[in-house]
Amino acid sequence: MAEKDSRDQTILIVEDSDDARYFMRLALEDLGYLIIEAEDGAKGVQLAQQERPDIILMDLSLPVMDGIAATEKIRACDGLSKVPIVAVTAHQETDFREGAKAAGFDAYVTKPIDIDFLGELIKGLLI
Repeated sequence: MAEKDSRDQTILIVEDSDDARYFMRLALEDLGYLIIEAEDGAKGVQLAQQERPDIILMDLSLPVMDGIAATEKIRACDGLSKVPIVAVTAHQETDFREGAKAAGFDAYVTKPIDIDFLGELIKGLLI
């Protein structure tokens, strides 16, 4: 199976911090990905259903709907159950990691974000 070019792949960033969204968008656009953004969990679910991204980066602490609830809703949607979802959060505690795993996250990245690590993680999840 041929590896897809990053220019053909869309990443949904669900993050309430404007600065964090901006940082991730710039870094991932530099790697060639197409980026769509949501500032809360409910909008993240809506955009996931509309846009069908290749991967989702989801903060856990979000307004309107937290990242765990948003991920559970996305996992229940037809055609989205296999989309990789990465928890991107400042929470390093074990209970947050366990909750994220139980909700269906594929990986867990803590802030501050190591963009080189995140880029490699995304590439690995999209193969």
